[in-house]
Amino acid sequence: MSTPQPKPVALVTGASRGIGKACAIALASAGFEVAFTARTAREGDGRDDSDAGGGSSIEGSLERTAESVVAAGATALPLVADLTDFASLESAVASTLATFGRLDVLVLNAVHTGACSMLRLLDTPIELLDTKLKANALAQVVLVKAALPAMLAVGAGRIISITSYAATHEPSAPVGEGGWGYAYAASKAAFHRLAGHLAVEHGPDGIVAINVDPGHVTTERMAANSKRLGLEGHYRGAPPSAPAAAVAWLATAAEARELNGRTVEGLRLALDRELHPDWREVPAD
Repeated sequence: MSTPQPKPVALVTGASRGIGKACAIALASAGFEVAFTARTAREGDGRDDSDAGGGSSIEGSLERTAESVVAAGATALPLVADLTDFASLESAVASTLATFGRLDVLVLNAVHTGACSMLRLLDTPIELLDTKLKANALAQVVLVKAALPAMLAVGAGRIISITSYAATHEPSAPVGEGGWGYAYAASKAAFHRLAGHLAVEHGPDGIVAINVDPGHVTTERMAANSKRLGLEGHYRGAPPSAPAAAVAWLATAAEARELNGRTVEGLRLALDRELHPDWREVPAD
């Protein structure tokens, strides 16, 4: 009788809500054991610390994501971590490896949601810009440096970075009129360069690193704040499950190796490969 093969393991950052939570569920459904991080452990404790959020309550937590991951048939490992606390990120990777003994896929989804993402340049304090760069660029490198040795040891691993349209394009308008802040764009642009370097340096070692531009997605936070940010009516949002379906495909498909170092439009991939129902269709009355 053959010995059952252990399930692959994924670690998803920023998974209490939105795209991260959807990625954790999609990967669980695709056959992974799933570790995931967030700052909010318990439902009801989440607070919107963004420029527009004003500290209001926001749904989502590690415990709620864990329920969904288990319901999808996977073991869930919820881990409290903060992008501004590098030790917590290293601990999350170490806990994943200690629990499951392997790490096959790292999804770098977490993003700094605090003040400064939606401020004009002259209104952006340098100390907040420093925090944004630390969290959105340096923290991602901390996670990769913690996870990469385990992947290199077995000659395989996939690192999927959830970047942003703002990393590669200029805003169509100023903040408050449909655009976004410099601090957010600059920090995501720095993060965007990571996949290409990983592909060049470690592609021969079996590492596949891919950027995913998720497109405009209607997360819980975006739905609550779009009007206050001047974004309402400017963009049509997809559900978080759409880019998550693309991430699950990139994490599993052999063809995804050909995309090493490249940037993929998550929503287009989901539609082109029919990975997700078309959210653009208007239901018939």
